[in-house]
Amino acid sequence: MNRNLAIVVLLTSTAALAGCKTTAPEELPPQQATVTPAATPTPTPTTGGPVLGTQGHFVNAVNGQNIIYFDTDRYNIDSADAAALQMQAQYLMQNAAITVTIEGHADERGTRDYNLALGERRANSAKNYLVGLGVPANRIATVSYGKERPVALGSNAEAWAQNRRAVTVVIN
Repeated sequence: MNRNLAIVVLLTSTAALAGCKTTAPEELPPQQATVTPAATPTPTPTTGGPVLGTQGHFVNAVNGQNIIYFDTDRYNIDSADAAALQMQAQYLMQNAAITVTIEGHADERGTRDYNLALGERRANSAKNYLVGLGVPANRIATVSYGKERPVALGSNAEAWAQNRRAVTVVIN
């Protein structure tokens, strides 16, 4: 009797799974809701490079300086950060339809709450610097990931230094 019951359960499970869709959707839902202006221009390709308005175009235009790094437990903008943010501000001022999110990150040390707060201060510090250079505040969102999204795995000074950062990401 148990063998027949097991066969029935197996066949029922197989039939149920056979009806499931196995292909991925063509388009994934957005990670966070964003407000899109009514008349957003369609990005156009530049000569031989990434499309204007994409992350690749932004990174190329700022010479890969879309990331700024911080010292331990700090969120102040130093001279190297200022130079990178000035390049970002220049790009954003020349491309008024582009909006960005600044992601604040921390290394693995410290509590989750402390690192989320520190990541937020880092993102806001970068945002405030860009706003001070003339970029409208409504074009810059911020988010803190704390220690949840490291780029370097490891428990050493080199990995920690890479993870203490603020990353500017194009969102439209």
